[in-house]
Amino acid sequence: MGSYFAPRFRGKQAHGYTEAVSIIAGVHPVREALRAGRQLDRILIAKGAGGPKLQEIIDLARQASVPVRFEPREALERAAKGGVHQGVLAFGAAQKYATLDDLGEARCLVLLDGVEDPHNLGAIIRSAHAAGVDAVLIPDRRAAGITETVVKASAGAIEHLPVVRIGNVRQEMEKLKEKGYWIYGVDERGEEDYDRVVYNGPAVFVLGGEGKGLHEHVRKQCDTVVRIPMAGAIASLNVSVATGVVLFEWRRRIVRS
Repeated sequence: MGSYFAPRFRGKQAHGYTEAVSIIAGVHPVREALRAGRQLDRILIAKGAGGPKLQEIIDLARQASVPVRFEPREALERAAKGGVHQGVLAFGAAQKYATLDDLGEARCLVLLDGVEDPHNLGAIIRSAHAAGVDAVLIPDRRAAGITETVVKASAGAIEHLPVVRIGNVRQEMEKLKEKGYWIYGVDERGEEDYDRVVYNGPAVFVLGGEGKGLHEHVRKQCDTVVRIPMAGAIASLNVSVATGVVLFEWRRRIVRS
């Protein structure tokens, strides 16, 4: 069974238990939640707010029979607790993580080895979805989980890309190898340039946490560890930027083939 990400707050009582409720804040996240068919209880829009993007949200909500209420902006500020909402909030049940069994035959996965910054996680999810990745795998310990910050940073991509909680990273890599996946680590200490290595499929790209890179025992489990050559004085890229660089090189190869 998939687990739930931590909700913003506890909501209404039902049948003797408290139902977990999550808040989706911002134009892009709310719009993508509606497009993806996410089950939402209601949407709040700030009085006086307008424009084609908000009108699109209103139209999508009506098509999905999701109630839309217009409230003073102060009410949205209180509900968002200081978060950037752009005049729109959506409320719904907390979203489940996916499981590997849900994925079927995946062509490409991203596995994160201890990424702790939720902004980086959201940006990675956004890049992975744009590059055609089938899922992002995150460990359940010492790593960022799905929060409102992640949802916001993904710009709605999280509504379309499964995120899977896993246990031990090394053990998960062993299981993926047994299923026929090729494991490519991405690290500044890699042996081959990312744009010269041959990518076999199905592929798993493994990226390490901020400032630490891949753990040594994880590096040893990779079939190949690739690096991104740097022209400047800084030795490496931010993990979310590095993810985008490597994934779009992989996508370029797949499209050409």
